[in-house]
Amino acid sequence: MWTLRRAIATRRPQTVLASLRTFGYRIDRANTDPPRTQAQLYRPGKLLVMDDKKPPYSFSLEESTGYLLRMTHRSFARAVQKEIAPRGVTIGMWYFLRILWEEDGLTQRELSQRIEMMEPTTATALRNMEERNLVRRVRNTTDKRKVNIYLTDEGRALREQLLPYAREVNETALAGVAAADIACFRRVLSQMRINLGPAGMDEN
Repeated sequence: MWTLRRAIATRRPQTVLASLRTFGYRIDRANTDPPRTQAQLYRPGKLLVMDDKKPPYSFSLEESTGYLLRMTHRSFARAVQKEIAPRGVTIGMWYFLRILWEEDGLTQRELSQRIEMMEPTTATALRNMEERNLVRRVRNTTDKRKVNIYLTDEGRALREQLLPYAREVNETALAGVAAADIACFRRVLSQMRINLGPAGMDEN
């Protein structure tokens, strides 16, 4: 309610009353004497404001599928990070490992596209993984402009160590949910991605 805040800040009582009426508030007509100071706006009995109307448009966070998905994703990420951190793997590295375990040897650009992340961010993450001896970069023999990313033996071995934790986190999250509901949920998520289109390159 910016107009109301501005009116109070500039000490214009009549503007305050007009703003309150604009936003659907009912004013106690017996207590509308213009206050002389800003402090008087809050003095009991001087200005009684009662919210007896709902805003003309409402969209709570609990109704927002995007917000609920975001918060659920953060919960998943925290749970996975807790399990993989003792092995020196960050959640950022985890996303790349998950892709490379399925498609080893992708180029840096292909990895960026799979994870939907900006290439500079991908380059930084891969540099950290290379220092950790999880991946190695190999110049493409056909196109020297490209660099292919391969897992090292250590990076490949982490698959058997870390995937069970990911499965455990998923099972914990879905505890008490019927198999039919889980299948339906996955279909809904897939349809939502189709409806919204590709996420594109994102820093998050």
